Amino acid sequence: MAPRTNDGEPERERPASLPAATAPVTETASGEAPGEAPGEAVETADASDTEGSRAAGETGETPESAADTDADRVAAVRRVAAAGRRWRSVQLGACAAMLAVGLTAGAIALGAVRDGGATPVAAAAALSPGLLAGADLSTGIASLQAHLRDQPRDFGGWATLGLAYVEQARTQGDPSRYPQAEQALERSVALRPDNDQALAGRAALAAARHEFGAALAHADRALKQNPYNERALCSRIDALVELGRYEEASAAARTADERRPGVPVFTRYAYVHELRGDVTTARRVLDQALAASTTPGDIAYVATQLGQLAWNQGGYDTALTHYARALAADENYLPALEGRARAQAASGRRAEAIQGLENVVARFPLPGPLVELGELYEARGGEGDAAKAEAQYRLVDAWTGLARANGVNADLDTALAAADHGDKAAALRAARAEWDRRRTVHTADALAWALHVNGKDDEALPYARQATATGYGNAALLYHRGVIERATGHPDDARTHLTAALKLNPGFSVLGAREARAALKTLEAAK
Repeated sequence: MAPRTNDGEPERERPASLPAATAPVTETASGEAPGEAPGEAVETADASDTEGSRAAGETGETPESAADTDADRVAAVRRVAAAGRRWRSVQLGACAAMLAVGLTAGAIALGAVRDGGATPVAAAAALSPGLLAGADLSTGIASLQAHLRDQPRDFGGWATLGLAYVEQARTQGDPSRYPQAEQALERSVALRPDNDQALAGRAALAAARHEFGAALAHADRALKQNPYNERALCSRIDALVELGRYEEASAAARTADERRPGVPVFTRYAYVHELRGDVTTARRVLDQALAASTTPGDIAYVATQLGQLAWNQGGYDTALTHYARALAADENYLPALEGRARAQAASGRRAEAIQGLENVVARFPLPGPLVELGELYEARGGEGDAAKAEAQYRLVDAWTGLARANGVNADLDTALAAADHGDKAAALRAARAEWDRRRTVHTADALAWALHVNGKDDEALPYARQATATGYGNAALLYHRGVIERATGHPDDARTHLTAALKLNPGFSVLGAREARAALKTLEAAK
């Protein structure tokens, strides 16, 4: 089965997926460097390596008691968070006073050029990207739109609005926001061509549309103007990862950590290590990122990444604990809701998983959860489930059509979904096109699997091997390699990789894991 991601995008390499997913990035309106360079901050944290239950039935819980446990997890985390909020309220009060001063000062400064002034003006401190990330996004966008109606020459405000639209498109699964983001960022650049906020925004937008070469170019331009622009530093890492340039991505992550250590950089640093098979470092860095997180958005994002990491290693109970932490911070956080459903399904709690995914796709019909829900319907096999599954797969086609109409390259989405549940020839065309654009473990895997379902296993084998060459611990990639090795007459290698997939994450896919076990049984019988 095709690999899935935690946020509905085709892969976990992101910005990605979208396409890749990005943590909230905050910076000052000016994006200036901090007072000192903290250095390799991410290397100092440590955490014990623990795993939760790995397969259905190991927890000994009934579905009812397991559901109670999930609710208890969320409630417990909220009690702890409430205690933390009490002492933070003092800090927030001081911030509110500073914000009021900032608003007043901004109004005075902007008012000086409001009548007939031709000089573009910078955004007031109150309109920084950090404030948008820390509040309700839709409310922040509405406030910013109102501000820009009064101050249309605020280039910083237009850049912030563009970034907000990118984030809204990603979190709400609405690609129609991307053209709005492009217009806002173009307005900012027209007012001030060299402003690093807009250039970094263009990098984020290009990454969200899977235009990773353009994302890298925009990020480099932004960093030429301001080497400490946090979003540009992060977008540069994202672009290099998505282009398959992993050594350069690792170097970029170290540079970003030296210049702007913090949650956005830590999460990317962790993923670069995970791609190279260093799960211990990835977990340690994410633990540090979670400890450094203060806003609900950051907490939800980092806790979800920890949940995904645990799930990838078959630690379902640990994953559910992390997802509870995320949902205590933001009960509507889509990747955590999807991740929780995935962990429930892998633990044998399919009814809860189906209900959870039905709620997710009712609000955000993204490819990942749509395919997962369709496969759960197929596995359940009840009356009408085949039709329900097919309806989910058709919605994937509708989403990719909408994405393309709004400038998003959806070839990887097409390849992953169509290979298993659609037009196999279209899947192969899309996978070849994506491989021509970028060479990553995920595009190698997508091409290998598309070749396999089209009966081209000899051609598929080198790509399947390349997909697993970095040491990245992903059961779906190992499963695909094992199936292709079996088809090409390499039974010993096939047993090795199918066994590894099920040992690593026995519930990686409700259909794929079942097929992996059946293939192993056949291989053992043929010995």
